[in-house]
Amino acid sequence: MSETPLWLQGRSAVIEAADPSEFRHGTPDYHLSHTVMPGQRTTDHAPGSLEAIVESIVQVFEMEVSHKHDPATWVSMVSEKFRTNINGGGWASAQDIAEQGSYNVLIGDSPFYRVGKESFDSQHDIFHGAFPNGFYWEVLQVLSPPPVVTFKWRHWGSFDGEYHGHQPNGKTIEMFGMSVAKVDDDLKLLEVEHYYDPNAFLGKLTGGCPIAH
Repeated sequence: MSETPLWLQGRSAVIEAADPSEFRHGTPDYHLSHTVMPGQRTTDHAPGSLEAIVESIVQVFEMEVSHKHDPATWVSMVSEKFRTNINGGGWASAQDIAEQGSYNVLIGDSPFYRVGKESFDSQHDIFHGAFPNGFYWEVLQVLSPPPVVTFKWRHWGSFDGEYHGHQPNGKTIEMFGMSVAKVDDDLKLLEVEHYYDPNAFLGKLTGGCPIAH
């Protein structure tokens, strides 16, 4: 029996296998995902199930695009071929994400977020600041198997920190969406299309008031 590829062994294994120099700001810490998230998630996937595998791959992807500065070291995808978009908009490459940041790429145009005015680091600081107790993500349902994996997901956190001057209310803010991911024979990501309404989510952080540009 062949050994499970690194990118399918889970986020912790990928972090442990990486050279420390690959990370932007030191080894990432996901202890809240292990201690807080289990009690807040709405699904519980059996180990080895397609839902569990998809969730693990996306967790590795999120870690790499957020913390590893060179796409050549991203094991969750075929980085030279990878592309992604939101709601049928323009495509972004792995290099685009590395330079601009995933929030800047995946939120798109919104009156509640300063797209193009936040740096890679500041966009992460904004959301880590708004959700100091964790901003979590789970797969709700997988609708189609590889090589084109369609899945529903939930993204949530407790609004316990300031967002662009708007004060927190301690409520759980949720975002739901669907993604369509094309993978190769090794289950590495080639393309991901995301479908969701970022404004419905961001509007809850601002009380519906747009962010001044």
